[in-house]
Amino acid sequence: MIEKIKEWDTELFLFLNQLHIPMMDMAMYWITDRWFWFPFYALIIYFLIKKFRLQGVWMVLTIIVAVALADQAASSFFKPYFSRYRPCHEVELQPLVHVVRGCGGQYGFVSSHAATTFSFAMIMWLLVRQTFRHIYFLFAWAAMVSYSRIYVGVHYPLDLVFGSMVGIACALLCYLLYKYFEKWQINNTPQTPVT
Repeated sequence: MIEKIKEWDTELFLFLNQLHIPMMDMAMYWITDRWFWFPFYALIIYFLIKKFRLQGVWMVLTIIVAVALADQAASSFFKPYFSRYRPCHEVELQPLVHVVRGCGGQYGFVSSHAATTFSFAMIMWLLVRQTFRHIYFLFAWAAMVSYSRIYVGVHYPLDLVFGSMVGIACALLCYLLYKYFEKWQINNTPQTPVT
């Protein structure tokens, strides 16, 4: 059964990867580049601190922990544990794979890009959904970044699916810790007596 799932995953990867068009290569090159998004992250951090002040600082720390946890879970646990080669490292697939930039590390399950972007989208949605109703657009952004990993030839679809699940789980865990700390802080802050 596992082999059949991997076969379907490979077939879907090849179908999606071969839908490339030359004019999209440069766009996907930048979409898949982590450093390209750093100004976007910096803008969100600035906005959260400006809008929420001290609470915004705690939000930013929660976001950083959630994303770092997702990245480490994907890179330091799942990839070495499962040791599934990226499609661009599979010898029999190499002639068929459209690679836009380098192939990256040897293993690809699960995708760190999917884990970190979905962790970021989920923790942002959990933290500010009541203030910013349209924050769910970050899930579309995370899906776009994840899809770019298929386009550039470095991840199978299931790498992305499970990577997104890892990211969402890390975000949920960090949100629960954030809420616990928030409740603890309220309960342990001395109340000013009303006169």
